[in-house]
Amino acid sequence: MAAIKIKPLADRVIIESAVAEEKTAGGLYIPDSAKEKPQKGKVVAVGTGKKDEPLTVKVGDNVLYGKYAGTEITIDGKDYLIMKEADIFAVLTK
Repeated sequence: MAAIKIKPLADRVIIESAVAEEKTAGGLYIPDSAKEKPQKGKVVAVGTGKKDEPLTVKVGDNVLYGKYAGTEITIDGKDYLIMKEADIFAVLTK
């Protein structure tokens, strides 16, 4: 993963969304019109946090976030989400 050329401000983070499921557990392929938006991804950049509220997520964390959270952006031809840390529900652990 190459470093992206953007630094979010304050409590914002940039997330690379996970790939949507291509087929069901039973082996049926899901058409593009029926695919659900992924709700997990990997943090690729973080801001500096607020004055008295440091960020708890860090680059490389796998996170869960709300279905409609964040704003979609495109950087160097790749799609990302930028959102406030408060929109992240959980950090996935191994």
